[in-house]
Amino acid sequence: MRTFYLAPVGPNAGLTSVSLGMVRAFERSGIKVGFAKPVADAWPVNDSERSIHFAEALFHLAIPKPISVSYVEKMVSSGQLNQLLEEIVTLLSITSDTYDVTIVEGLSQDPDKPLLASLNDEIARNLRTDVVLVAAVDKRTPAEIAEQIEITLQQFGGTEHTSFVGYVLTKVQNEMDAEQLHQQIAAFSPTIAAKQLPFIGGIPYEPTLMEPRVSDIAAHLQCPVLSDANIKTSRIKSFMVAARSVEFIADRLRPGTLVITPGDRDDILLATSLAVLKGIPIAGLLLTNNFKPKPSIQELCSPALTHKIPVLLSPLTTYETSGLIDKMDNHIPMDDTERITKVVDHVAEYLNGDILKIKLGQPSEKRMPPAAFRYQLIQGARKANKTIVLPEGEEPRTIKAAAICHEKKIAHCILLGNPERIAEVALAQGVTLPADLQIMDASKIRHRYVEPMVELRKSKGLTAVQAEKQLEDKVVLGTMMIVQNEVDGLVSGAIHTTANTIRPALQLIKTAPGSTIVSSVFFMLMPDQVYVYGDCAVNPNPNVEQLADIAIQSADSAIAFGIEPRIAMISYSTGASGMGEDVEKVKEATRIVKERRPDLIIDGPLQYDAATVASVGLQKSPDSPVAGRANVFIFPDLNTGNTTYKAVQRSANVISVGPMLQGLKKPVNDLSRGALVDDIVYTIALTAIQAATKDKP
Repeated sequence: MRTFYLAPVGPNAGLTSVSLGMVRAFERSGIKVGFAKPVADAWPVNDSERSIHFAEALFHLAIPKPISVSYVEKMVSSGQLNQLLEEIVTLLSITSDTYDVTIVEGLSQDPDKPLLASLNDEIARNLRTDVVLVAAVDKRTPAEIAEQIEITLQQFGGTEHTSFVGYVLTKVQNEMDAEQLHQQIAAFSPTIAAKQLPFIGGIPYEPTLMEPRVSDIAAHLQCPVLSDANIKTSRIKSFMVAARSVEFIADRLRPGTLVITPGDRDDILLATSLAVLKGIPIAGLLLTNNFKPKPSIQELCSPALTHKIPVLLSPLTTYETSGLIDKMDNHIPMDDTERITKVVDHVAEYLNGDILKIKLGQPSEKRMPPAAFRYQLIQGARKANKTIVLPEGEEPRTIKAAAICHEKKIAHCILLGNPERIAEVALAQGVTLPADLQIMDASKIRHRYVEPMVELRKSKGLTAVQAEKQLEDKVVLGTMMIVQNEVDGLVSGAIHTTANTIRPALQLIKTAPGSTIVSSVFFMLMPDQVYVYGDCAVNPNPNVEQLADIAIQSADSAIAFGIEPRIAMISYSTGASGMGEDVEKVKEATRIVKERRPDLIIDGPLQYDAATVASVGLQKSPDSPVAGRANVFIFPDLNTGNTTYKAVQRSANVISVGPMLQGLKKPVNDLSRGALVDDIVYTIALTAIQAATKDKP
């Protein structure tokens, strides 16, 4: 096992963000990674250290409890440094054999704690770690950064006494090129110029990652909450102190704005309410001077201010309230898992994984952790470079997802709908539509597909009038775009039922060669790896041949997404322990798969616990190549599959991606009507990868 020790170069380096981002980067590579923070910077909430709290929440790791700063200061000041270091080494040895690599977050620099200044060097040396330096760019010049790096290197005894992996720059301004900045720093740093300290990555400063929630403002001000609607999800992009009349502030009522105004400003309350009811997602309203709205105004504004946005009440003046907000701590609150997840993913995106893995061997068994799956999903979609049509082009979440996919080059998306309506929804949602994002007016292109559709369905007696009527359904229209090879895939379901999405595909696209059935899989993002569940959405009671086909389709889907399939054919019986028609169906389907695809690792019938728990699998099926290690699960019928996926999803709070349809000539995928924007983005990505897979001979 290797240990990477992250040490800061100067104060406010962003040590926690980079440490957790590095855990994510290794996790994405399928490497088993642990985390430790031997000395806590502070105990801010409920006897919990911030970094460890986030690491446990994000990565589900078993992390040893750190030593408190006060104890460390006591030991150092009393001359018991060696005993302290022994305790730290013992603390870290708890996880030494559990992971391929452990990321250790060092002590942040604190001018008020001079006794701790040299402790990072002592801890790293005694743990025999490889050191990563973390430096914040902020407003410092390359020469100043280089000087601080050289000083820190000497504190560690230089490269001849300490093994350095490299250095990371944080808070890089967006307009700056990180590699160019590295070269400028190297001009002032002999160590970097001699390539003795590699550049691991520059993390751009991203303002959206600094956005607090309205609930954070309420906690900071310790003020009453008049309406808690969306208070924990509403994020603040900007603050507006509304001191002037409405005509001067109307154009500043934008998405994500927290409006700060005295509670007796009826005109501002009414303008804010109108903006909210128009669909502009205002972050919230902060009323000052302890003025509550008059009852008549409160009743008039109730549809917006009671049910749509959070409303806070400050006892201070507007000036005092604004000043107090300016002094708010920028640390991410410990209950804001959404924000820390985005920060960690952002950091991991800009770290050079090749440099990080130089000193590591690959794990003995390839796993696909959730982070690695999501990362490879996005990278695979980018490489595929496919065009995906979105029939629900006027739906707000779909518009946001299309903009994200365009910005991140995940896929070329086509929004079907009225361009004016799409622009209006985008504006209300605060989404900037890229100039080259393709929008097609369904009413103006529908006629192009009437004749091809009549030809395709002539055996069913479809007339031109009927075809034109059916093409009023934008899902049907999008499906015909696939048939005509104008797009590579389709994603729908945010406001349509599964039947609405699948039926046109079955009628117009048909099944792929060699497939007798269209089935589905869910990718279940378990804490330590991704499982594939099939079929949980389409076929009520597949026969033996169909069940075998579902298993093969699901295995191929797993392979397409980088998962090495170990297939468990699920039943209420393991091996020969039970009898009955249902067990025999699973047993025969398993035999057919082995005969048709000898390259696949498969076993069945297996009970779910025998398939997933090593000790149970060893007891019930000791010779099985799958028992206790399965990652692809084939359920005997829809009742079992759908019930299991939903029970696991809800009870274990597991994210599920899907259902992804299998067996069609061209990919069409369904969304849950409760899908989040990220769910749509990932579904678009997997649709693009499916399209690329179908291109292969």
